[in-house]
Amino acid sequence: MVVAMGERHIVRDVALCPVEIAEQIMVMPAVNRRWTAKEVRELIDANPLATPRYELVDGELLVTPAPRLVHQEAVAVMLLLLRGYLEIEPVGHALTSPSDVELEEEFLSQPDVFVMPLAEWRRVHRERIVRRLSVAVEVLSPSSAGHDRVRKRPGYQRNVSEYWIVDLDARLIERWRPSDDRPEILTQSMEWFPPGAAAPFRLDVAGYFHKVLDLPGE
Repeated sequence: MVVAMGERHIVRDVALCPVEIAEQIMVMPAVNRRWTAKEVRELIDANPLATPRYELVDGELLVTPAPRLVHQEAVAVMLLLLRGYLEIEPVGHALTSPSDVELEEEFLSQPDVFVMPLAEWRRVHRERIVRRLSVAVEVLSPSSAGHDRVRKRPGYQRNVSEYWIVDLDARLIERWRPSDDRPEILTQSMEWFPPGAAAPFRLDVAGYFHKVLDLPGE
């Protein structure tokens, strides 16, 4: 059975055939299907394209079709801003997915943008799996908030000091830290001061959304 939620799908009790037609995932029925990290990696290896994106949370396979272009723009701008900061303050390395992030056993995620410590960046040059992040960023797609805000968030909070959810429709960033029961809602500016840095990363939140969403001249 496939439960559709906007641009994301939870696949339950099925064996997935890695074929995408018109952004729909073709499935074959099975009984009591629970996915493992090994199986999901095999699925990713069998489908080398950037989309669809496969993630694993609590034994369920999350499948994400190709995002909208505005989503990609939000990812690209965030990556450029973080990389610009990390060139001045070399305390980490920023990348985008597709990626192979396993912060804990059987929790495979592909954050839209992420920062890993430099020691982890050196380690993954030799190994495939990223196991430590400083920041994870997810850009919401239409009607997919439940996955990023609810399903994946506990895993990020257990393992990452900063989890940012970018809400394009509301023009805000939800900032989650490990002990938070509620996010910090940011609409104007934010700061991130990673260990070892001499100065913080400062983001003009309103300016970020203007750059991503507003056409030139608006």
